[in-house]
Amino acid sequence: MNTRPLGAQGLQVSDLGFGCMGLSDFYSSSAATEAQGIALIHRALDLGITLLDTADAYGPYTNERLVGKAVAGRRANVVLASKFGILREPGEGARGVDGRPEYVRASCEASLHRLGVDTIDLYYQHRVDPGVPIEETVGAMGDLVRQGKVRYLGLSEAAPATIRRAHKVHPISALQTEYSLWSRDPEEAILPTVRELGIGFVAYSPIGRGFLAARFGKPEDLAADDWRRDSPRFQAENFAKNLALVEQIKRIALEKDCTPAQLALGWLLAQGKTIVPIPGTTNRARLEENCKAPSVSLSPRDFARIEALAPRGVAAGQRYHPSVMRLLNG
Repeated sequence: MNTRPLGAQGLQVSDLGFGCMGLSDFYSSSAATEAQGIALIHRALDLGITLLDTADAYGPYTNERLVGKAVAGRRANVVLASKFGILREPGEGARGVDGRPEYVRASCEASLHRLGVDTIDLYYQHRVDPGVPIEETVGAMGDLVRQGKVRYLGLSEAAPATIRRAHKVHPISALQTEYSLWSRDPEEAILPTVRELGIGFVAYSPIGRGFLAARFGKPEDLAADDWRRDSPRFQAENFAKNLALVEQIKRIALEKDCTPAQLALGWLLAQGKTIVPIPGTTNRARLEENCKAPSVSLSPRDFARIEALAPRGVAAGQRYHPSVMRLLNG
């Protein structure tokens, strides 16, 4: 792994990060045991990944504890990222957001305790709270930096105007938003904004929640308790339309002697030196496969072909259920 900058404040991370969410939540209740999750994180670190991404909402809370156990004894080699702001209780989905300064402070203290660390390297506001001025939220986050509890600040799924306002209060090092061959909305306004401001971009779900890796042939391939069964892009006619896109990606990947997942990640990495994808997996072989993506080389002809088959807006269906979409681009 080589390194890439996130922001202009000095944060450097590996070309790829590791999204830890799926080790604990959402995709299947039986996805991974704690021991399996820790072993997978250790393997990611052995392969040169330095950025581990978690959040208090994953589980909720259990993912931070898992990551904390995994980094114990290896803290010096890890850029630890976590998030606050999505309100969840065990057994429930998202119930809202909270960006109040007092909530920021309490959330950070709780995350530090669960992670078993003194400092969180990159601390994100998970979703923007429309009821609290972003200046107040980021002001409280900046206090955490001054207190040594956080090193760098980030936002997730924030709109360009919000990013600009936040960056005036305290430097923002990273903006995290979904970005992939079937989620290219950031190219319109978000990527130009963060590039202008010198903010890094962390791309979550860079393989389309597994769909772009050609893992699924029908909705029934998903576990019964997998939340993707309720995701618009994995349902009925949308699934069939999106599967046709994957078939085209498979053809190009075969010609490039790489896998569809490696092609999708290689394309993302080529979009800019400050873009860092954070694919997640519960499978060691897929982790090792993903880590070879930085070696994928794409020619101008390859880019043109990919652009033709996967232009902006190509995916059938929205990214999330409408109740979740309202929390995006705040």
